[in-house]
Parts: sequence; C-alpha cells; structure tokens
Amino acid sequence: MERLHGIYPVLISPVKEDNQLDNAGLETQVDFCVSCGVHGLVYPVLGSEFQYLSESQRREGIRTVIKSNANRVTMVAGVAGATSNLAQKFATEAAEDGANALIALPPYIAPATESEIFDYYRAISEAGLPVFLQNAPMPGISAELIARLIEEIDLIQYVKEERPPSAHNLSRVIYLLKDTRVGIFGGAFGRWMLSELDRGACGFMPASDTADVYVAIWNAWQANNKEQARDIFDAILPLINLYMLLGFNSVKHVLVQRGIIDSAKALAPGAPELDKYDIREIDIVLKRLQPYMSN
Repeated sequence: MERLHGIYPVLISPVKEDNQLDNAGLETQVDFCVSCGVHGLVYPVLGSEFQYLSESQRREGIRTVIKSNANRVTMVAGVAGATSNLAQKFATEAAEDGANALIALPPYIAPATESEIFDYYRAISEAGLPVFLQNAPMPGISAELIARLIEEIDLIQYVKEERPPSAHNLSRVIYLLKDTRVGIFGGAFGRWMLSELDRGACGFMPASDTADVYVAIWNAWQANNKEQARDIFDAILPLINLYMLLGFNSVKHVLVQRGIIDSAKALAPGAPELDKYDIREIDIVLKRLQPYMSN
C-alpha cells in the first residue's frame, strides 16, 4: 500500500433517541468528508465514543462506513479492545469486512505490562493490515516503547500521536525511528497541527464536522503557502479550544447545524449540555470559518 498521508477525519457515532446507531448519519458523514477532499476515514475511535458502543454496534458501524465509502478513500477501522483477544477479534472482523488499515489504543481499561502490549499488537497484526498505534493521554506509552514496537512488529507502520505534549512526543518518535519508514499522524482535534507539520507529521485525524477546513489547511501547506495555512488554522483554533472544553457533543452540534446528522445526542454519560452561550460562541467561530467551508 502507498504510504498513507493527509486528512483522515474521525467519524462520530450519531445515535437516535433510543441510543441505536444512526447508520444514515454515518453515511452522510462519509459522503460529506469525501466531498471535502479528505484522504481517508477513521471509525470508531475515541472521537467516535467507541467505548460506549456494543460489539455489534461497532461492527455495524464499520460495515456501514466501508459500504458507504465504496473504496473512494482509505478506511481505517478502530479495533481497540480491553484485552488482546477482543482486539484480535475486532481486527479480524474489520479485515473481513473490507477495512484498509487498523488503529488501536493499547489496552485501555487496566494498565498493561510491556510484554502484554507487545502481545496485544501482535494479535492485532495477525489480521494482515497496516496498523496505527494510537498514543492518547490515557493509557499512554513512551516514545521509546513505541519505537520498539514498530521495530519488532512489521505491520505497525503508523502512529497517531496525541499524548501531551504531542508535538514533542512526535519529534521524539521520529528521532528514534529515523532509519525506519513510519508515518506519524497528529490528533487532539489538530490542536498542534502546524507545529507537527513542521516536525514531520504526514497526516492528521481531526473531527469530521470541519473536514473541509482541515483539508484547506493541508492543501495550503502542501502548496508551500504556509501563511495561508496559518491564517486558516488561526480561524479554527477557537473552535478546537471549545471542543477541548465541551467534548464530542459540541462536534455533533456542528454536524447538526451543517445538516449532516439529525441529532447531537451524546453517548458518553455526563456529557455537558451546551447552553446558549456555548452555542453563540460556536456560531461566531463558524461564521468566521465560512470562507473555508463547503456549505
């Protein structure tokens, strides 16, 4: 497979009032993102509230995304599990269903030993697809362990680095693996996107609701118009800050506003409700982003 790069938005999990997965909302996200010029799609991971989906919902969602995508862009399936056996099961099913690559956190409920983490990623790799190691704040692993995993497990070919300070960690992984071909993607809503591009990131996994804006930043940077890239990034940064404060239901709110999904209902228990001041702030930022948005 050609080295993956570019903008790979994370699709959220739209749900109906009865908490059943809204497959139509997944399909419209896929079509929206592809129309924005993204390079790939990711589902389901932390930004998809994957830990609140049942096993059957996870597979249903992956199948829906793969079918709707119809091989237009690369589809990266989230296969993180609480144990190696579960992660291996998810990875095998995703490969059978037609995913192009896999992404997984390390075991995320109880801390795993280094040997258990190696066993976990070896089990995922048995599905035979390229693997992204997602390094999120929790549980989080060191750059040195990431480098060892990549050196010893051939199919771990990418890292999604978002453990704070993610830009520094990204630089450390690149330094440790300077003689190894590995792709480093940024996450955390693209909060350090420009710094991470400077440091050698080859792609990003932001939220799906503003995929068009991230594509505009990426395209400007690739065209060596870095001032324009910074202008667009500066315009979206207030929205990123709101997302970091308010959580994924604010992403769903924007998707509803843009006519992409029908409900902003959150899966996570205790998710903060947006009040009129939050909504006003989001509206102000979206107005300023309008020149870079497709609708």
